[in-house]
Amino acid sequence: MLNTPHDLDTATLDDLKRLVLSLVEEVGRLRADNAGLREEVARLKGLPAKPKLKPSGMEKKTERTEVKRRRKQKRRGAKGLDAKVTETRVIAAPAPAGARFKGYQDFLVQELSVSRRVILLRRERWLLADGSLLVAPLPAGIGGHFGPDLQRFVLAQYHQGQTTVERLVGLLNAVGIDISKRQVVRLLIADKRAFVAEADAVLTAGLETARWVTVDDTGARHAAQNQTCTQIGDDRFAWFRTRPSKSRLNFLDLLQAGNRAYTINPAALAYMRGRGLAPVRIEALRCNGELTFADEAAWLAFAAGLGIVETTGSAVDPLRIATEGALWGALAERGLVQDTVFVSDGAGQFAIGRHARCWVHMERLIHTLDAFADWQRVAKERIRARVWWLYADIKAWREQPTAGRRRALAARFDAIFTTRTGFATLDRLMARIHADRADLLRVLDHPDIPLHTNGSENDIRCQVTRRKISGGTHSDDGRTARDTMLGLLKTCRKLGISFWDYLGCRLGVPGTPHIPSLADILRQPAAV
Repeated sequence: MLNTPHDLDTATLDDLKRLVLSLVEEVGRLRADNAGLREEVARLKGLPAKPKLKPSGMEKKTERTEVKRRRKQKRRGAKGLDAKVTETRVIAAPAPAGARFKGYQDFLVQELSVSRRVILLRRERWLLADGSLLVAPLPAGIGGHFGPDLQRFVLAQYHQGQTTVERLVGLLNAVGIDISKRQVVRLLIADKRAFVAEADAVLTAGLETARWVTVDDTGARHAAQNQTCTQIGDDRFAWFRTRPSKSRLNFLDLLQAGNRAYTINPAALAYMRGRGLAPVRIEALRCNGELTFADEAAWLAFAAGLGIVETTGSAVDPLRIATEGALWGALAERGLVQDTVFVSDGAGQFAIGRHARCWVHMERLIHTLDAFADWQRVAKERIRARVWWLYADIKAWREQPTAGRRRALAARFDAIFTTRTGFATLDRLMARIHADRADLLRVLDHPDIPLHTNGSENDIRCQVTRRKISGGTHSDDGRTARDTMLGLLKTCRKLGISFWDYLGCRLGVPGTPHIPSLADILRQPAAV
């Protein structure tokens, strides 16, 4: 409701200014509402969707000149073949009489052989003296009617090739493989416990050795419901998991990497204190000493015995805060993430421990702000120019950090985001950004952390692509298998390991090179 003066002729200048600002904000709100209605009408009519706003490009525009020059000098040329020769053919030339032989000119050709092989395994049977029957065991790697090489092909095509089940069935049938859609689905999701265990071990090893991780999430469909897929990773590993919730409690549970323990220790109590849990509750937990609960049921029973139960309609739910603290305590007990910096886009569920906020997402708020007058657009662009300049200087400072320059950058941040332009919406946005000063300037304490979450957005794009291609998953096993294999695929790519060789090693394909545990590779000093 607008606060309109009763008599505009007698209104003061300040009253008129407040009225104009409120009218501008109201017009902006109405325009946003109308834009939403127009998009909904266009969707119902089947009209083309509104084009998305082009990104601001702050990250690329603030790169140093020599970095840009190196990128421009990089050209795509002829790629030399560094392949092991498996076959040699001599091509005769129709030389006329009197010609002299001068050796050979080598020409490498890579070829692929795709063919069906049907193997009949005749297993000997022996009747023992006690009347039992002894049957020869299946060879290593054979667990069903489809061999390990075929299983590898199915997994690689579906996850790395991003194909669909229907097209995969069609391709296999065209080659001559007698396989149905249900059998392909079974190869994709059945008996993946070893892969799930390795993926969880990758997350644990990554959190043990990571100085920082970036996190992000995206929507996912499962069992005809909207859920959320969360990504956790750095420049060495990636891990995905899809859950119905995207809360901070869910994120802390995901960090456990399958270890559902709850621990009350000083780290847990400090977390609860920081989240505003009542001191009487914290004291009741502290008096019982350090305790660890193996599962959720044991923890909830203990909390209920202390009178810590769920409270609906309250700003602070004591059970939720205490449970978050117990999960944080379990992470501290295992030596995980206590010194790790979490870099996120600013979503509240990721704000735990040492948290840093993405500068690209912060600047995007200014970039997408609607301005309705020329002076508003000028004010917005002036602020953006100052932010870009500061961002470029912080990137340069990270390479040679000094204490004096650090103080100067922090002072410039305060000067920018305490500026008042007279554009009310922009000024309120600047105040909100300045309130996140500690998270945005975390880089000044940890120069090695990234300033953005581009890595997470690149990682999670494979989940978005899979969602667009295949929709959602139906079974819990299918959801877990998809998240697990995509995480292992991304981890192999970051570590420079062939995903094809990795699958062959894990599935027991003969002749495949040995690939050590990915978790062990992450723990090696060279990988840190």
